[in-house]
Amino acid sequence: MQAIPNVYEEGRVLLINKPLRWTSFDAVRKVRNLTRTKKVGHAGTLDPLATGLLIICTGKFTKKINEYMAQEKEYTGTITLGATTPTYDLESEPQDFKPIDSITPEQINAATAAFTGLIQQVPPIHSAIKKEGKRVYELARQGVDVKLEARPVTISVFEITAIEMPVVHFRVVCSTGTYIRSLANDFGASLDCGGYLSSLCRTRIGAFSLSEALSMEAFEKQLRDQKG
Repeated sequence: MQAIPNVYEEGRVLLINKPLRWTSFDAVRKVRNLTRTKKVGHAGTLDPLATGLLIICTGKFTKKINEYMAQEKEYTGTITLGATTPTYDLESEPQDFKPIDSITPEQINAATAAFTGLIQQVPPIHSAIKKEGKRVYELARQGVDVKLEARPVTISVFEITAIEMPVVHFRVVCSTGTYIRSLANDFGASLDCGGYLSSLCRTRIGAFSLSEALSMEAFEKQLRDQKG
């Protein structure tokens, strides 16, 4: 029985497909409990309403977390046009509805150009960024008027893969620090109708692909099989 904890304490890189509505820390805590390993961390947060690739490092491999976090990321997802939300996703209720009847597929596809390359992006106020020692989402929930500065990010690919109005399907390849929620909000604003992120899946981090990742159930089974 001691062999399993020692393997993970020595250090492993785990590729997990994060379940919907789990926080990234929920996944870390689950791995920590399953492997009975104290040192466990993840390489890049996924919001609760996002699914997909989460790199979890254990033991000595936690030293590699910053290296993995810095790598390029790929996402697929959907933006719903015609409304906005305070959190830029479905963590809050859609509001400020606007008509979308006059928006054409050509306009939608053309709008991606303004968000490709090196751009300035303002992070969502409902995010875990710290300002004056506090998480800005905590300040936002308290009704504090939070102002965040735009920061440079690189979006090397932003393509529309399908249009089923009001839902627009996309694929994005971007640098670390890019907020896809902000991209959805800004994209909707550029079309003068508003938009919010309605689904998101991280499909790649650097050379690591979602196709290599295990569900949490599959990881649990793998541990049981290793124990014999």
